[in-house]
Amino acid sequence: MLISFEGIDGCGKSTQIVLLKNYFESNNTRCFLFREPGGTEISEDIRSLLLHGSDTMDSVTELLLFSAARAQLIKQKVIPLLENNEIVILDRFYDSTTAYQGYGRDFHDLKAIHHLNLIASHSTVPDITFYLKINPELAQERTSTFSKDRMENAGVEFFRLVSKGYDELAKNENRFVVIDASKEIDSIHSTIIKHLESRLV
Repeated sequence: MLISFEGIDGCGKSTQIVLLKNYFESNNTRCFLFREPGGTEISEDIRSLLLHGSDTMDSVTELLLFSAARAQLIKQKVIPLLENNEIVILDRFYDSTTAYQGYGRDFHDLKAIHHLNLIASHSTVPDITFYLKINPELAQERTSTFSKDRMENAGVEFFRLVSKGYDELAKNENRFVVIDASKEIDSIHSTIIKHLESRLV
């Protein structure tokens, strides 16, 4: 089973991923967690370029680097695990590319991004995607004291566009489960578990 988590920075995604991993482990169920970009040596090197580089990056360069990191992770780690019927959790997947680079960076050719996502994911599709939906202003307030990387520093207007992208995806993708990320942490976790239990029965 492939589970992906999506949402703008500050939505609480990382917290919920850790709680889900702990849930599986407490039930003696093995799972594997990877972050995007990252998860392999090549992908982590690309991550450093994307998030911590000081030079101004062209939006197309950004798009292709995210996709390159994904292609390596999926081929090297994720596909073998799925073929072995393991549970894999992804902290972001190609929906992030559509939302961040497609809508956030105003890349007009969304069909081209869709095609690139298919290539970079080796046609791998999540079984379920949890979209933690939150107001960009609240998300920014939550992260106001955090040390931020290049993407996180993009500004609230950028994240409004990204949120619009996620909302459009949620309308069109049946695998999306939209969760109000302004709720209490335990409430969100319980909602996630209920959705997963209904699929694992």
